[in-house]
Amino acid sequence: MTRESFFPRPDNQSPEEVQARPASTVVLLRDGADGLETLLLRRNKALLFAGGYWVFPGGALEPQDWEQAAGDEDRATRLAAAREAGEESGLRPCPDEMVLISHWTTPVNEAKRFSTWIYAAPVDSETEVVIDGSEIHDSRWVNVAAAVAEHHAGELGVLPPTYVTLCHVAQYRNVAELLARELVRPPGEVLPRFCHGDGTVFVMFRGDAGYDSGDGSVHGARHRATLRDGRWHYEYENVAPEFPCLIGS
Repeated sequence: MTRESFFPRPDNQSPEEVQARPASTVVLLRDGADGLETLLLRRNKALLFAGGYWVFPGGALEPQDWEQAAGDEDRATRLAAAREAGEESGLRPCPDEMVLISHWTTPVNEAKRFSTWIYAAPVDSETEVVIDGSEIHDSRWVNVAAAVAEHHAGELGVLPPTYVTLCHVAQYRNVAELLARELVRPPGEVLPRFCHGDGTVFVMFRGDAGYDSGDGSVHGARHRATLRDGRWHYEYENVAPEFPCLIGS
C-alpha cells in the first residue's frame, strides 16, 4: 500500500495548493441480537479514492447543504451526512439525532485533503438498504465488534479513519449507551500524519514521538496505526495526557 492509496495526487496540482474540503460521514447504528450493529458500504474497486474498501456513508458537502443550513457549519455537516446516507444506502438518519464522534483533517501537503466530521446516528432497522451499484457495490449490516475482528483477520479492508472509528464504537453495548456517552464526551480532533519506512506503512497521531518530524523510528511515545499484512493495529503507549486515546471513553 502506498501514500496514493489514501491520497491520490492530481497530475496538475501540487500538494501545497490543496485545501481541505469539508465532508461528513455518518456511522449508521441499530441494536442487533448480539449487540451494536453498523452499516458498511463497499466502494467500487474502480474508484481512484478508497476503491474496494468498506466505508461508512459520507462525502463532501455540496452547495445545497450550505444553503439549507443558512451557512451554519454544524447544521450543514449534519445535513450533508444525512443526504449522503440517503444517496448511498437509502437510509436517511435524522440530523438532530446525530452525535459527533470525531473530526479528522487530512494533513497539510497531502494531495487529497478533507476536513471530515464523523457522526453516529440511529436508523430504522426495518428500512431496506438500497445501493446505487455504481459508486457503492455492496452493503452489509455487521456487528461492530465482529467487524473489528474481521479486519484483524484480514477479511475486511478499511482505511484508518474507519478502523479507528469501528474500534471506538465497539466499546458500546447498544445504541442508547453510545448516544448517551458520546453526547457528553468531547469529540476527538484528529490530524493524522501518513508515513512509511522499512516497508511499513503507518499513520501517526499527535503525541507520537515521531509526529512532528515525520520520523517514525524516533524512540518514545507511540500513537499510531500501523499496517501489517493488510491489517491496521492501533498503538497508544506512553503518550502525554493532553493527547487522549482515540479508542475508548
